[in-house]
Amino acid sequence: MGEGSENRAEAGRIELVLVNDLAELERLAAEVDAFIERNDLPPGLAFTFNLCFDELITNTVSYGYRDGGAHEIHVRLTTDGTEMRAEVEDDGEAFNPFEEAPPPDLSDDIDERRVGGLGVFLVRKTMDHAAYRRNGNRNLVVLAKTLAPVPDRP
Repeated sequence: MGEGSENRAEAGRIELVLVNDLAELERLAAEVDAFIERNDLPPGLAFTFNLCFDELITNTVSYGYRDGGAHEIHVRLTTDGTEMRAEVEDDGEAFNPFEEAPPPDLSDDIDERRVGGLGVFLVRKTMDHAAYRRNGNRNLVVLAKTLAPVPDRP
């Protein structure tokens, strides 16, 4: 766990504070898994959200900070039983991944494609809602996935 990292949790909600270190992705993945289990959500959601977090947070850590200093990345997860929602907030350079990231070129053979470029594409394809906004000096990415209704059990 990184220095200064913390968690706040309540039923249907958790907030994590990560430091800008890729090693934090492992802790985040474990917390997402625990959140899914604690809220009795479909296990596949953990993979979906962790895939998105991996892409978004890796980009933030790798390209969002020019000063080399320690920064916090806030991740909030909520569920109301019909939707799972995530917010990723950081104080990195302004960057809208949904408008500024180049679209992947899917026309070439897989062996001919340039490495990278699929991450934001996958975020858009796996989420029902993906949005970005700049709040002052902070980036905020909001992701949401609608949950399939659970059939009544006999």
